[in-house]
Amino acid sequence: MIEKNPTPNPVLVNNYRADVLESFHRGSFCVVDEKSQLIWSMGDAQQIAFTRSALKYFQHIPFILSGGFDALGFTEKDLAIMCASHNGESMHIEAVTTVLSKISLNAEALQCGVQQPALKSDFTELIRNNQNPNVLHNNCSGKHAGFLAHCVYNKLDIGEYLSPKHILQQEIKKIIALFYELDEKDLQVGIDGCSAPIFGMPLLNQALAYKNLVSPMRWKDKTLESVCNRIVKSVVQYPELIGGSKRYCSDLMRITKGKVIGKTGADGIYCLAIPHKKWGISIKIDDGKMGPQYQVAHEILLRLGLLSKEEENALAHHWRFENINFAGNSVGFSSAVRLKCPF
Repeated sequence: MIEKNPTPNPVLVNNYRADVLESFHRGSFCVVDEKSQLIWSMGDAQQIAFTRSALKYFQHIPFILSGGFDALGFTEKDLAIMCASHNGESMHIEAVTTVLSKISLNAEALQCGVQQPALKSDFTELIRNNQNPNVLHNNCSGKHAGFLAHCVYNKLDIGEYLSPKHILQQEIKKIIALFYELDEKDLQVGIDGCSAPIFGMPLLNQALAYKNLVSPMRWKDKTLESVCNRIVKSVVQYPELIGGSKRYCSDLMRITKGKVIGKTGADGIYCLAIPHKKWGISIKIDDGKMGPQYQVAHEILLRLGLLSKEEENALAHHWRFENINFAGNSVGFSSAVRLKCPF
């Protein structure tokens, strides 16, 4: 059993009812530079946390390196949905279906499980049409379609593609160890919400991975560098596929035009890459609440001076928002704690 540092992490987000502090969220974050130096952090940088869906930008690197991605005629749009944690909107369902059609498979091959659409309007539409959610609505369905494509091209068993012992998952593990700068034996293996293998590791290494995604030159491997550039290009070109309507990941990359690359993960994880700085950032909200990590991400970007005034204003609703009750009345607000950058 791995135990966390008993020292409490700092409060990063406050929730107010009227003017009274009602609740708060503790957490930690790390910022690393091009040289892998920790240049700013709060809380425990060595805190072990599962990467969750922030891992998705790396899980399809083996498929692209194998040559299968191009051989099967996949596009940047296909790559974006493979990297997504999507809302299950119609555009996402269509994109996942397109990936499956290119390998002559249907939704029955996906083993991610059924999940209802993230937006209430989409779920209501299903009910109105007397339909049930299906595996395509699962936020990880694109990732699983990409896994299946890898298996089909490389003639691997598709029935056990989620087993940690499967060749595909072993290849992914090697890539994760490389980018996260850890030995494979030090990766804590767990199972994600979509049943795919996932890895637990220090928060610091999660920041290092996102730095490496936009600064892979350290390995002097032009092919690997090209693959990383391709992944970044795809998520910037199709930000709406990565999350969807009202989602921080999509808004962030669309509004900054790729100046900042972001990816959420369940249980309060958020990771960012800053391509022009070659920096990586990782965030973990201790209580696992989804939402506070976006407020912290925005606050960090503000204090690092990485957003223009226009970008700051366009994303401000993710940093501070009103708490609305069932009658539609504002009863308080939530905002990130104001941080002080050390440089």
